[in-house]
Amino acid sequence: QVMFDESGGGAVQPGGSLRLSCVASGAILSIDVMGWYREAPGKPRELVATITKAGKTTYADSVRDRFTITGDNGKKTVWLQMNSLKPEDTGVYICNADLMTSSDYKRYDYWGQGTQVTVSS
Repeated sequence: QVMFDESGGGAVQPGGSLRLSCVASGAILSIDVMGWYREAPGKPRELVATITKAGKTTYADSVRDRFTITGDNGKKTVWLQMNSLKPEDTGVYICNADLMTSSDYKRYDYWGQGTQVTVSS
């Protein structure tokens, strides 16, 4: 069993900032990649940012230079600092982890429940 504790979402005005955090727990042996995806009404789920165990980061073009992803692999935690938020950033932000479980030593792709981010004036 793997669980995520996601927090930090909320409502902000355009130009504002939010910081999301995601802590993974449970039967986890190792995490290779953690990241954030988002879902907006009427749109498919899209990648926002990811970070590998080695610290390599990937960003969607739409958030590059505004969002920063950091992580502590030992604490199974990832953060997403979101600055200069725009209305089009509105959506449910969902934590994701590509990990190996300690129960069966297999790799799985796990998803959190998500946290709502609303950017509106």
